Amino acid sequence: MRDIRTLDLNLLKAFNALIEERNVTRAAARLALTQPAMSGTLTRLRDSFGDPLFVRTQRGIVPTSRALELADPVKRVLQEVEALLRPRAFEPVAANFTLSLAATDYALRAVVVPFLAALRTRAPHIRVAVRQIDDDRLRSQFERGDLDLALLTPETTPPDLHVRRLFDEQYVCALRRDHPDAKRRTLSLERFCALDHALVSYAGDSFTGTTDTALAKLGHRRRVSLSVASFLVLPEVLRASDLIAVVPRRLVADIDGLTLLKPPLDIPGFAKIAAWHDRTHRDPGHRWIRALLFETSGVKTRREKTP
Repeated sequence: MRDIRTLDLNLLKAFNALIEERNVTRAAARLALTQPAMSGTLTRLRDSFGDPLFVRTQRGIVPTSRALELADPVKRVLQEVEALLRPRAFEPVAANFTLSLAATDYALRAVVVPFLAALRTRAPHIRVAVRQIDDDRLRSQFERGDLDLALLTPETTPPDLHVRRLFDEQYVCALRRDHPDAKRRTLSLERFCALDHALVSYAGDSFTGTTDTALAKLGHRRRVSLSVASFLVLPEVLRASDLIAVVPRRLVADIDGLTLLKPPLDIPGFAKIAAWHDRTHRDPGHRWIRALLFETSGVKTRREKTP
């Protein structure tokens, strides 16, 4: 029995052409080979299978019994190899796998909620496991396959990941609709600093943030009365108090009961990006997932390039 490790796949292609054409010249033309090269290939085929395989006649060649036995199995092998090399089609409606996604609670509200709404209608059998961002373990989670996609900022993204910018976020002042200052079209810097503020600190114990850095450059300070560890609870706090908060616009843009005002100073915003590992970069299902995420985040459609 011959060793499969020495069998050239091109020999199987030549065998298939010979069995179908029953003519060395036509089989050579089909494979873009010269007739001498095709004759040499036939010699190698005979050596590989230990059988003449084809016998010459006046009308061409006829297969031996061994060649007829090999005809269907060889065709199946070639078809299976072609299927392996052909990118698999992805059908969202039939897809059934789990997507692991890491996000802050802000990204959950601003990005993941609209994404999930679209996903449920287009690919209802795809499950999504959402986890908190763990900066120290992010790279290893991607490498081990524990994480497929992360919603980050450019500053917190590990190198060597594929990234796509989703949007640039800006800050607004949010306060309850019947707040004494809600009817103002604008807040003066002095009034802004005089109000009681709430802010989000993931540690839950910080009373300063980006706004305070911007105020300090102008020689001003504000009064922060509340620090909470989650963006998600902040709208409820604002609707139930006279507190004001400087928050990302997408977090509160469509929340009832709140009024949004432009801050009386320039507060640097931030970019939100999607990041993924090379492990899933070429996968048709994950490419479709990312395209849907971009679409629901308002990113202009652009086909990903696959190296």
